[in-house]
Order: sequence, then C-alpha cells, then structure tokens
Amino acid sequence: MTADVEMKEVQALSNSVSSAAVPSTLQHLKEIASLIETGAQAKEVRRIVRAVRLTMMLRRKLRASVISAFLGHVLTPGSEVLAKLSSYLPKPDEHEMDVDTAASAVQGPAKHSIPELEIYCYLLVLIFLIDQKRYDEAKVCSSASIARLRNVNRRAVDVIAARLYFYYSFTYELTNNLAEIRGTLLALHRMATLRRDELGQETLLNLLLRNYLHYNLYDQAEKLRSKAPRFEAHSNQQFCRYLFYLGKIRTIQLEYTDAKESLLQAARKAPVAARGFRIQCNKWAVIVRLLLGEIPERTVFMQKGMKKALTPYFELTNAVRIGDLELFRIVADKFSGTFNSDRTHNLIVRLRHNVIRTGLRNISISYSRISLADVARKLRLDSENPVADAESIVAKAIRDGAVDAIIDHANGWMVSKETGNVYSTNEPQIAFNSRIAFCLNMHNEAVRALRFPPNSNKEKESEEKRRERQQQEQELAKHIAEEDDGDF
Repeated sequence: MTADVEMKEVQALSNSVSSAAVPSTLQHLKEIASLIETGAQAKEVRRIVRAVRLTMMLRRKLRASVISAFLGHVLTPGSEVLAKLSSYLPKPDEHEMDVDTAASAVQGPAKHSIPELEIYCYLLVLIFLIDQKRYDEAKVCSSASIARLRNVNRRAVDVIAARLYFYYSFTYELTNNLAEIRGTLLALHRMATLRRDELGQETLLNLLLRNYLHYNLYDQAEKLRSKAPRFEAHSNQQFCRYLFYLGKIRTIQLEYTDAKESLLQAARKAPVAARGFRIQCNKWAVIVRLLLGEIPERTVFMQKGMKKALTPYFELTNAVRIGDLELFRIVADKFSGTFNSDRTHNLIVRLRHNVIRTGLRNISISYSRISLADVARKLRLDSENPVADAESIVAKAIRDGAVDAIIDHANGWMVSKETGNVYSTNEPQIAFNSRIAFCLNMHNEAVRALRFPPNSNKEKESEEKRRERQQQEQELAKHIAEEDDGDF
C-alpha cells in the first residue's frame, strides 16, 4: 500500500517536471509581449509582424484562464482597459489553469503598459471570442478596439490595427450587420490615408469592397476602387483579396479579359493553405474563361483538395464544350443551389449564348451545308418559331466571326466555307505575343516584390567620419588611376 502511494507521488512529480519543461501557452504569450515591447521601442515593424504571426499559431491553445492571467501580467492593475477586457472573458475553471498560470499570480504585473500591448490585448480577446462563437460579445469588443485605435497614431500599431480592422468587419458579417459599419470603415480608411498607414489602407479598401459586393453594389465598389490612392502592395494576402474583388467587378462589367487576368493572378499568388479562397478564385475564373469562349483544361478541376468543390463547374464546362443546350439546362438546374450560394447564377445565365455558339460552330465544321430547320433541331431550341430563331442566331454568329459560313435564304440553308490554314493568319503571332507578355509581367512583379529588411544596426554617420571616408575613396581612386597609367 505504501509502495503504491510512493509510486503515485513519483508519477505526479515526473508529470509536473515534464509539463514545466514544455513552455506553456502563457509563457509563449509573455514572449510575444516582450517581442512587441522590443519592436515598439526599436520601431521595428518586422518584430510586430512576427508577434502577430506567432499569435495565430497559438490560436487553438487559447483558454479563458490563460488570457485572463496574461492580461493581469501585461496591463496596469485597476485600469479601465483591464476591467473592460476581463468583462468579455468567462470565469476560468480550475481544470483549465495552466501550470504557469498560478506562478504568474506571484509575479508583479507591469506598472505601465504601452499602447501596442493594449491594442494587442484587444486583438487577443477578440480572436478568443470569435473562436468560441460568441459573436455578439465579439462585436462589442471589436467596436471598443476600434474606438481605442482612433486615439493611437504609432507605426508599430499599424500591423495589429490591420488585423483588428479585419476582425471588426468579420464579426459584423457573422451577425449579418455588415451595412452598419460602412460609414465607420470609410472614416477609418480616410484616417489611415491621412496617417500614411499603407497596410491599413490596403486592408480597409478590401473590407469596403467586400462590404459593397456583399450587397451587390458593384458600381459603388468600382467608384471607390478607382478613386482610392494607389501605392505599392505591402501584404500578399491583401493583394490577393484585392485582385479577387477586382476580378469580380470586371466580370460584372463585362470586361472578361481583365477579369480573367485578375482572377488567375489571385489564385496563383494565394497561399497554398488558403484552399477556400483559391477555390472561389478558380470558380469565377472558370466562368470568365467560358464567357470568353475558352475551355479550361481538365487539370484545373483536378487540383488537390478542390475536385469535389469544382465538380459542378466541371460538368458545366463539359456542357459548354459539347454545345448541348439541353445538357446545359440539366446541369444548371441540378447545381442551382451551389451556383446561388457562389453568386455565379447570373453569370451562368449569360453562358446560354456561348453554348448555342459552340454548338453552331460544331455543326458548321461537321456539315458543309445544312438546313436551318436541322440547325434548330440540333441546337434544341425550344421556341415558337425555331427556324426564324436559328436564322437570327446563325446571322449573328457569322457577323461576330464565330462561324465562317453564309446563309442561303432562298433554300433556307447554312452553307459553310472551307476551313483555311490557321498558320496563314495572325492567330499564332497573337497567342505567342500574349505568352511573352505574361512572362514579362511575371518577371516585373517578381522584381518589384524583392524586399530587404531595414539596416537598424547602421548608425548615422558623423561629419568627421564622412570626410574620412570620402578621403579614403579619393586616395583609392587615385591609386587605381596610377596603376592604369602604368599598365598603358
């Protein structure tokens, strides 16, 4: 009996030692806080970026007890910020306490908290509330964080503020109140522009575009986008979102070529982990390519992790490729729920004309001469006067250059011309030129994306050192010139 008790004590001691050896979530948060303090004092934004990235890695390990202990350690005791943030957290249970939580109560909290840490605490609590699906409290917390941000104008806060802007809009979107904050987002964008906060401008511009597109206000979104200040992109994620929204706007405005380029670029630049975003980009890109008369490759629909989500668009592409109007109707009815949720149903309605044109092109290749009644029957036109409709469709296709044929009105025929050699036209040159332009554009973007961290260790050069360096450079140049004269 005594041996069993001793064995349990040894096991408990070993468990406590092993758990103490592994850094707890609270210890990680303290390290992040010290990283933010160092970055704020040295004015190094990259440290703040790293702190936010580390926080996202700890997101699944956050508990109410850990956050409460961290707030007590970082914020000033008895302050209004601590009381406000603690009110959003539920009372921690004893079994949720970390090993380091009890020890943190012994340590004295910080006497003065810098604004960067206060804003970071708002972000931490807001992320926890969203993950716990307490959206109403998250909405109140996000509004309080935005009110606090208005009074802070420091470069080190910009990175954390950009995240808060995103979650502020996200909480209102989750509660279906996105229209309420449109004026606030516009005011925040104006404030970020005046403060030259380019990362905040990127984030807020994308949030405003998302806000407008959520309510199908495409004209207002385009007006905002065209009048917003231009600057070099600082965040790849925000740039991808901007390209996606730009592609959607261009698609609705019938500018399919520009929309295709934006959507494909957004899908290519998006991180591999952002599967949902890449799926949406590919869905819209497939529709745009079909509207342009192109047929996407089969590999587009077979990408890893996207096959199931892109199945409706694969069947739709197959119907357009065949040119079967009846199959197109069946696919559109079968996946109408998916198309409505993706907000692509109105674009699929536009595809009906492309299906008819593709079927007509296949008919003109297969038959040198065919009656308009047979054309209507093969296209499966369900109208009161299919022959007249077929005649108008053929005439429009001939005028647009989609079909190389003529109409024999006397006999009611469509007479196709002989297919010429495509290499005697300018089409190969045009295709080759587009590929070269694509490669040059990618090279220019890669060059523009090159970034170098600021050299913070380089001290400002004094006047004496500058004179000494210039004298050494002059002596070296004179020495090289004398050597060159000797060689000649």
